[in-house]
Amino acid sequence: MTKRNDKREILIATAAGLFWRQGYATTSLADIATDSGVPLGNIYYYFKSKAELAHGVADIFVAETEDMLAEITEADQNPRTRLKLLIEKLAHSLKSRVEHGCPIALGIRDFRHESPEAAGRAAETFSLLIGFIGRELGRSGIRPSSALGIARNAVTEWQGGIMLAHGLKDPAVLVESFRRMERLLVAGPPRS
Repeated sequence: MTKRNDKREILIATAAGLFWRQGYATTSLADIATDSGVPLGNIYYYFKSKAELAHGVADIFVAETEDMLAEITEADQNPRTRLKLLIEKLAHSLKSRVEHGCPIALGIRDFRHESPEAAGRAAETFSLLIGFIGRELGRSGIRPSSALGIARNAVTEWQGGIMLAHGLKDPAVLVESFRRMERLLVAGPPRS
């Protein structure tokens, strides 16, 4: 028999996928019930509303990003190598991002009306990425104020690349964005 937390996690994972592929507004609790195999009436045992589910999805974004950054940090001590590993990990999802867009950005946009707390929580993902990039650039000798600006530019490049590649249905656009990120972060600007 499935434990309570297992069903809760299944519902969150199912909701995350449906919100990403179909959109938050058009995904119903009935859709989530059908896709998860959890009866519709049982969803309310775990979540009082779709907005609560959105918060659970936002928590997944943050947890997965924290796990990825911890894995990168443990893999190598060199800041430029860490940044290269980050780009490689982000590039692993290229195909799905071209097909559906960025689930984090979509979540932030879509959750904002019904669940502003979930939108804010999802946005923490970008803060984590910017903070990590900024710290690693700082460790490589770049001034903190410059490192922060470069980190924001890198995340903007990534997100813009996703948006344009998704809109044009052209993976080459996102590949180009990753190359620009690598030049910006790994080759890096001159040290200050």
